[in-house]
Amino acid sequence: MAEVRTFDPTRHLSLINGNEYLEVKWRLVWLRTEHPDAHIDTELVSHQGSEAVFRAKVSLPDGGSATGWGSEDAQSFGDYLEKAETKAIGRALAALGFGTQFCTDFEFGAAHGRVVDSPVALHAIREDGTPERPRAASGLAATEKQRGLIQSLGRDARLDLDSLNQIAQEQTGRTLDELSRKDASTLIDFLQERRKARAS
Repeated sequence: MAEVRTFDPTRHLSLINGNEYLEVKWRLVWLRTEHPDAHIDTELVSHQGSEAVFRAKVSLPDGGSATGWGSEDAQSFGDYLEKAETKAIGRALAALGFGTQFCTDFEFGAAHGRVVDSPVALHAIREDGTPERPRAASGLAATEKQRGLIQSLGRDARLDLDSLNQIAQEQTGRTLDELSRKDASTLIDFLQERRKARAS
């Protein structure tokens, strides 16, 4: 009897602007876990000036397929060619169900922020079109590494996003989106101590 391969996307979610997001790399792992023989074709459809448009087609062995499109420019990303290709692949995978529930593109909310992959922070857009950065209590905003650790500790504690956000507010007076590096460190310490207490 063939071994059944499973992938748990909830173990790999990133927290971006208060929303859970599954990075494209994890959507690819999910695809390869369940369909190792799936086929991915990408094509650079247009490259004019400093803007690129990619098309990606993902085909499953059982005949299912989806096409995704992605465009980026040099003003947004130095590596805009790679980002455009990644976006196209991510959208094709999401259209097949690999991460659709964690993909803002399929909520038609992209006007409020931009997500391509993990290096990109999703922020609100001000009326003048400029990105609004998350507020921090003091100092620099929490790093992606800190946010990832907070999310991981939250999953280990079986905390949903609302519960984790509530703990952040209780411990720091700030929401997860507003954490400074110092706030994030305080929250991480609290969650680690809580994990130690549960283990003892």
